[in-house]
This record gives sequence, C-alpha cells and structure tokens, in this order.
Amino acid sequence: DFQAAHARARDAVQAVLDVEALARNIAGCGLPFMVVRSAAPDRRAFLKRPDLGRRLAPEGAARLSEPMVAPDAVIVVADGLSSVAVERHAIPVLNALCRRLRERGIVLAPIVIATQARVALADQIGELLQARLSIIMLGERPGLSAADSLGMYLTYEPRTGRRDSERNCISNIRAEGMCAADAATHAFDLVQAMFAYGASGVPLAAAKSRKT
Repeated sequence: DFQAAHARARDAVQAVLDVEALARNIAGCGLPFMVVRSAAPDRRAFLKRPDLGRRLAPEGAARLSEPMVAPDAVIVVADGLSSVAVERHAIPVLNALCRRLRERGIVLAPIVIATQARVALADQIGELLQARLSIIMLGERPGLSAADSLGMYLTYEPRTGRRDSERNCISNIRAEGMCAADAATHAFDLVQAMFAYGASGVPLAAAKSRKT
C-alpha cells in the first residue's frame, strides 16, 4: 500500500497538465482565458528551482502588461505540484465561483491558465493586471493519502514580494475532502471579506478581530 501511494504521488508530481483540454473546459463554461507559463522552461527545472515557478516568462509578462481595464479580481488555474488535481477538480470550483462573483457584480479578468506555476506567480499576474485581488487554484504537493488535492490561495492587492501570511488558503479540495461547491462558497465569502476589510491573510483576521 505504501509503495502504491508513493507511486501515485510521484506520478502526480511529474504529470504534465493537458492545457488544451483545460482550455476547452473553461471555454465551455463561457469564460474567456489566456495561457502563460512561468520562467521554468520544463518540469525538471520547475521541481529543482521553485523560484522560477514564482515569476512569469518574459513573453507572458509582456502579454499581461498590455493595456486593459483593471479588473476587480483575476483567477489563475495552474498545474502546481499535481496537474491531476487540477484536471479533476478545478472546473467545478471555477464554474461555481465565477458565477457567484459575476452575480455580485465583481469584474473578472480573463481566466489565466499557467503552467510550471507556484503560488506566488499569481502575485505578479495580479500586479500586472492591476487587479484588486488574485485567486490561484493549483495542485497541492501530493502526499501518501492524497495525490489529487486542489488548493486555492487568495491575496488582496497582489504584488511581487507578498508573504504567505498575507494570503488565505483553502486546501484539500477533492472527492474525499472539501467538495467543489463548498470550496466555491468559502472562496466567495473570503472575497467579500477582503473587499470589505481591504486585507487578506493575517491582516484580514486582525481587521475582523478589531471590529468584533
């Protein structure tokens, strides 16, 4: 059992995201999208150099720097450390969350599909788009009990250099963990709180504590 679980975890880390299939599914939800990659040229570099996965390749940075109306939020769908998790769970979460955000009148940038991406890549993406908030959903590091766990990280006023303490995380999104509907609801509630308090992560918790 240990060897089988370990093999599944290794396979999940090495698996390459099917970008074309993901793009078709996002388009099927009626959502515009664009595709970028990090500065890591391949999976090997991504795994050995985490810093490369935290910044965009030059062509992606140039594309996102093109003039456009600044959105309220940008959602990034990235491979992370388990593209299996993204392929299995991202679309239901994305569809439910975008529907609720649009009903609330929140202006969204086109969905950004990012490959060889770490969490902090959303900071640069949000900064270039001048978004008030960024959300990145990506595969979490596989463990022996779960190789397909999806995580979401939300950051208010994203910019390069943000600390992990300035984010909120929703983790263990999978069939045996948090379902897609609950994850979308939790994320939507966090988005509303971030806009209301002007903060995320530990600063958001502190702001809410002061009010109570």
